[in-house]
Amino acid sequence: MTNFNGTLLDGNTFLSINNRGYAYGDALFETIKASSGKLLFWEDHYFRLMASMRIMRMEIPMSFTMEFLESEILKTLEANDLEKASARVKLTVHRNEGGLYTPKTNNVSFVIAVNELSDSFYTLSEDFYEVDLFKDYYVSPSLLSTLKSNNKALNIVGSIYAKDNSLNNCLVLNTNKHVVEALNGNVFLVKGNTIKTPALTDGCLKGVMRSQLLEIIKLIPEYELVEDSISPFELQKADEMFITNVMVGIQPVSKYRKKTFKNEVSKSLLQKLNVKIRLS
Repeated sequence: MTNFNGTLLDGNTFLSINNRGYAYGDALFETIKASSGKLLFWEDHYFRLMASMRIMRMEIPMSFTMEFLESEILKTLEANDLEKASARVKLTVHRNEGGLYTPKTNNVSFVIAVNELSDSFYTLSEDFYEVDLFKDYYVSPSLLSTLKSNNKALNIVGSIYAKDNSLNNCLVLNTNKHVVEALNGNVFLVKGNTIKTPALTDGCLKGVMRSQLLEIIKLIPEYELVEDSISPFELQKADEMFITNVMVGIQPVSKYRKKTFKNEVSKSLLQKLNVKIRLS
């Protein structure tokens, strides 16, 4: 069952070919992890969505309160018998039909789709995980590059490149040739007692898991947190590299070119992340 503007529908045929998310990528989305009816980091997701809608000049309905959208998500989980399970929730907001590049309206609709997941909390994968740079196309740093929109052509082509080259993931560069993020999450480097991640001004996604880890790291006195540009040359000097997103939590990187990495910091941060979830 899919939730379209509050109505539960069986199937995926309720969107027309004139849908602006399909026709122009005029849509935003949040991918949320639900665990036994609890939406992890829901407040962060909600406020990022509201900020993104303002940047996209979408009209935010008066009904779009945090409580309303949460209740609609929970209603959708219950309709799919997932209220007591772990699930992946995709909340999409698209501008309503009409117009070409210039829309006829800034009013919006929402769609909620859910799928079952196997793990309720985050576990550290010990599997081999290799990455390399994706240099065919670059991110142009701006507010738009920080949004979770339907414009994901670079991520799609990059993912095909990774698959064709037997890689688990790729790191994306911006037009200044700085490392911005991975294809499906934010990137962190560990060198000694310094943990570094690209600044938002470099064009990386304003990830919800990124925000959670920044809060955790700031409370650990033995580590210095740095948000700054990352040169590709720094990758091979790092002791550890990991990728973050709300679905997997923390994904340690095993290898970048000839460099292999440890995962001790990843393990420690993941433990603290799960404790934070249990206490929230």
